[in-house]
Amino acid sequence: MADRKEQLRQWDRQHLWHPFTQMKDWCDPENTDDPLILQSGEGAYLFDIDGNRYLDGNSSIWTNIHGHNHPTITAAIKEQAEQLAHCSALGFSNEPAIELSRELVSLFPEDTLSRVFLSDDGSTAIECACKMAIQFRQLTGEPERIKFLSFTGAYHGDTAGAASLGGISTFHERFASTGFDVEQVAELADLERFDAGEFTAVILEPLIQGAAGMRVWPGGMLASLRQWCDESGVFLILDEVMTGFGRTGTMFACEREEVIPDFLCLAKGLTGGYLPLAATLTTERVFEAFLGEIEEQKTFYYGHSYCGNPLGCAAALASLHVFRDEQTLSGLPDKIDYFHATLKAAFGQDPLLQELRLCGLIAGIEFHRSEKAKTPTQGAEMCKAARQFGLLTRPIGDTIVLMPPLCITTDQIDEMVEAVREVSRLY
Repeated sequence: MADRKEQLRQWDRQHLWHPFTQMKDWCDPENTDDPLILQSGEGAYLFDIDGNRYLDGNSSIWTNIHGHNHPTITAAIKEQAEQLAHCSALGFSNEPAIELSRELVSLFPEDTLSRVFLSDDGSTAIECACKMAIQFRQLTGEPERIKFLSFTGAYHGDTAGAASLGGISTFHERFASTGFDVEQVAELADLERFDAGEFTAVILEPLIQGAAGMRVWPGGMLASLRQWCDESGVFLILDEVMTGFGRTGTMFACEREEVIPDFLCLAKGLTGGYLPLAATLTTERVFEAFLGEIEEQKTFYYGHSYCGNPLGCAAALASLHVFRDEQTLSGLPDKIDYFHATLKAAFGQDPLLQELRLCGLIAGIEFHRSEKAKTPTQGAEMCKAARQFGLLTRPIGDTIVLMPPLCITTDQIDEMVEAVREVSRLY
């Protein structure tokens, strides 16, 4: 077995190219920490091939909702796989896709978000919304409205169009010449600098920006932006790839300020963290603009081979059933209060702490740079050190991110926070 483990690590270094990873360091023979090979999961925990247990402190890159190996979701995938693993959505349909679309629409007030376009991941959900917005303008006599507004610090994905909307130079600067025509603003007041008639849509991560370091928007900002969009005739696209499905305390972050967007983009937690699947929800008004005769070329020519994949849709349906059956949302307020209180008690007086940012079951713990840091990436050092205290997570710069599965218990919150405290004491 020892030989097998070492063979896997060797093959990984020889053949796998990992995302957001400096592979020179990863493949360095002196690096005995990587790759950490995960083998199984149960609830809020992950286990590696050596049998070590870790709390999944960032929900496996913000995807897992109800915990690993949840019996309801696992059973739903197995049952669907025995019937139909995949079929094309181009000219065909399948039961899970139909049922999921109906379920998603039912989560919003009647006659608001009534149409669902299923795709693969967060980036494609965003691309879909943007292309729909541009084509809508072309079909309704406003072809000049092709520009987008986004916010500094934003992250909306890595495909060319989605990346062009982003506001983090590390991820997007190399490809700035590709993608959509975008203007960026830092705050709502900056919108006054522009002629709204040039823009088709504004895009926002509601309540909190993820890759910016878990930056929380001021209260009321989302509702004010919705009002500006209504007054200006600009579409509002909400990127709830991270914030959707209970992360902020409600099913969707936009509910916190009673806002309904024109386009809602979902992914990550849509399947409970099991399979790739995304959804772009929009209104009947948008949908109807695309209706016409074939020769009119109004069709939305966009799609992927795995759009509406039955396995992914079955997992997503099962996840929604778990929300209802286990009353997940009703248990969140007390859990969130405990999470916030525990973090404030643990780090409120920590001299290394620069800022603690909280929103629902999401935390960004930003530390001052310590003289003890061995590399420019102190956050990465700290997260690697957290492994020895039974915690897995990833940083954003020097910000440690905690975003556990919603199933986490108060005891596990204590365990997770204590792991970060132990790491901070090393610095």
